[in-house]
Amino acid sequence: MLPSGSSLPEALTLLLIEDDEADAFLVEELLVDSGMSPKIKWARSLAEGRSGLTGDVHCVLVDLSLPDAGELDALRQVLAMAQDTAVLVLTGLDDAYVGVRAVAAGAQDYLVKQNVLDGRLLARAIRYAIERKRADVAQRELVEARVLRQENARLERCLLPVPLLRNTELLHQATYLPGRRGPLAGDFYDTVQTPDGSVHAVIGDVCGHGPDEAALGAALRIAWRTLVIAGHTGNDLLRTLDSVLRNERRSEEIFTTLCTVTIVPDLGHTRMHVVGHPPPLLLRDGRLRVVTETPSGPPLGIFHDVRWRTLDVPLGDEWSLLLYTDGLIEASVDGGGHLLGTEGVMRLLHGRDPIDLDHLIAQVRELHQDPLADDLAAVLLSRRRPG
Repeated sequence: MLPSGSSLPEALTLLLIEDDEADAFLVEELLVDSGMSPKIKWARSLAEGRSGLTGDVHCVLVDLSLPDAGELDALRQVLAMAQDTAVLVLTGLDDAYVGVRAVAAGAQDYLVKQNVLDGRLLARAIRYAIERKRADVAQRELVEARVLRQENARLERCLLPVPLLRNTELLHQATYLPGRRGPLAGDFYDTVQTPDGSVHAVIGDVCGHGPDEAALGAALRIAWRTLVIAGHTGNDLLRTLDSVLRNERRSEEIFTTLCTVTIVPDLGHTRMHVVGHPPPLLLRDGRLRVVTETPSGPPLGIFHDVRWRTLDVPLGDEWSLLLYTDGLIEASVDGGGHLLGTEGVMRLLHGRDPIDLDHLIAQVRELHQDPLADDLAAVLLSRRRPG
């Protein structure tokens, strides 16, 4: 088997499934005369061929008149067990039409035994079959990659929602960057304004990386939005999310940290829950600070019957509130082993009023140099009086 994109090796390994000893000897002699001199594994039946098909085989030459399988049934079994290996069919003079059907069924080529009198012709047919199979595998991988990208894009659309926000006095910015460990992870966020004028925001992080964690993050985000629209907040909302997590996760070790924020209609005060999550940063009256050093309680999915503490935070007339996942503070400095940390983020934001989230993320990526190790999500809510 050859990986797509690799060059064809000089020394090839062939599996010849042929019950006629004279025909098998002829194939070997022709290839030696051609200068190809491959390693040939000879199998007298399909059963022997199955045990001889190892990972080093580049091409299977199969006669369709075998004692334990006939014609296209033999080919189908070979194709099933050699999905990434070239298959070249050998037929008798009276079975040339079977060769055409074999190619239609998935073989790379066929040769009529009585017409193979030149070793160079046989060697060329084998090499062409291998090249065609490699092209087929490469095309299949491209299709699979395209399908995967489309699936990832659908998941990302679930993770990157359009905020339901009517208040023009409130500025909303959000970003999501996948880490180098994969295009998908469990970071999620959302923002919803309810009919009473309150603005609700959430940011969360499902532990782990991959499509399972991304799907769980999307499920939690949609559940959060549904609960908020239905009027649920505080511990009622968190307990329901905890139940959703426990029912949807693939193992009991999976937990989720998150931060929820409810800003009152006049935008001057907020109630929040920091659930095992990095606390938000608040810029108010020219001063940037961490909202709290004490979380509301543990992450979701760890303990039963938890009651999370509500944090009441005055905001004032003009402010910026930054919610983020740990991918922001776990970025390194100068590409080294020192992490940026909360204090590093605050240094980057020093003297910047209002905060520009895009500028902050650009600075973090420049400091880190390499692609971020962990996923990063952030939401910035800012209030600025007109004029």
